[in-house]
Amino acid sequence: MTTPTALGTGEARSRLHELTVIDVRTPGEYAGGHLPGALNIPLDQVRRALPDIRHAAGRGDVLVVCASGARSENACRILAENGIETITLTGGTGAWAADGHALDRPQGAPRAVWGMERQVRLTAGTVVLLGLLLGLVVHPAFQILSAGIAAGLVFSALTNTCGMAAILSKLPHNRPRAADLDRTLAELRSR
Repeated sequence: MTTPTALGTGEARSRLHELTVIDVRTPGEYAGGHLPGALNIPLDQVRRALPDIRHAAGRGDVLVVCASGARSENACRILAENGIETITLTGGTGAWAADGHALDRPQGAPRAVWGMERQVRLTAGTVVLLGLLLGLVVHPAFQILSAGIAAGLVFSALTNTCGMAAILSKLPHNRPRAADLDRTLAELRSR
């Protein structure tokens, strides 16, 4: 298994013309702004795209990006396990924008969806508050909801995974339409 390499935003910007950029965020996050020329292949669709990514990696370096770097590291790990060497962007799209680099937004794209991290924080906070409220008003056993979320957050931090994000990524606003993913894979093959 190959360890993924990382590029800083400055080096990635100077090499952007020679890189195939794959954004592994949800379609909604991608629509909110992505690196110029990036193709959207959500993390849970990377395995489906393996042949096309392998083909692109045979023609040149592949840069995998997400919001902050965690999902792109996971994607790079999956790709490395399948013999595909890739590079990740240190700090992700957030670092790219913070360094003053432009983000592309698809024309006519629907309103941007909240980032996955923000969706997770909202959902976790809501369930914790609901568990505490129901524990006070209905029955103390409902506080187990809050304890379950706390345990999930600790597990998430220790393993650098997020089960709640995996569940939230299945919601319709976070899913690519099959035609969109097929179009993206066709574009990846043609590059």
